[in-house]
Amino acid sequence: IRAFLFFAYPTWMSGDKVWVTGAVERTKEIAAGANLDAISGETILGSLAQGKEIVYSTWDMFYGFVPGSVGETSALLILLGGLYLIYTKVGSWRIMVSSVAGALVMGLLFNSVVDFGWIQEGSKFYSLMSTTFWHHLIIGGFAFGVVFMATDPVTASQTNKGKWIYGFLIGFISIMIRVFNPAYPEGVMLAILLMNVFAPTIDHYVVQGNVHKRLKRLKAKTV
Repeated sequence: IRAFLFFAYPTWMSGDKVWVTGAVERTKEIAAGANLDAISGETILGSLAQGKEIVYSTWDMFYGFVPGSVGETSALLILLGGLYLIYTKVGSWRIMVSSVAGALVMGLLFNSVVDFGWIQEGSKFYSLMSTTFWHHLIIGGFAFGVVFMATDPVTASQTNKGKWIYGFLIGFISIMIRVFNPAYPEGVMLAILLMNVFAPTIDHYVVQGNVHKRLKRLKAKTV
């Protein structure tokens, strides 16, 4: 449903029509005397895709005092939700941890490209590539997707080793799509859908690998 809504109504999901939490206080000087309930504006990823700088503090992004789709803005609340899913054993902590690891690795690679000067500042990819690697975890829908979507027990990998591979690739691909596709500066949903397709294949090779290992052990014992 989220994928359909995002592609069918992109401006309503992440464009300049998204309601901005706390924006009334920030715009009192501009709208002096006006009675406003809320104003709309582009999301952080939308700003970065256009080469703009982040005007929100790290804590604002962590607590959720930033524009964004419902449910994805507060990394703190998502973290609490993730802990609850782990406690109830509904969500796999392996998928969550490996997804974060994959995102951090991809973010570090992009930061390294910028630090070594391998990309010009005027490039359309520069803004997102230069974003601090761990900021990618608390902006956009990454945290929400990793905790509540990637861990779906029906579509995710079922083997423990497969969950590590599945989650890592989700995080890795999410940041890659986020950076290299400025027209759609979010990649977690596409990464999850892609890895849902490959989850059975990952599990198949993991199981086959375990079978071959056991056969080798059995042959070694018989010899």
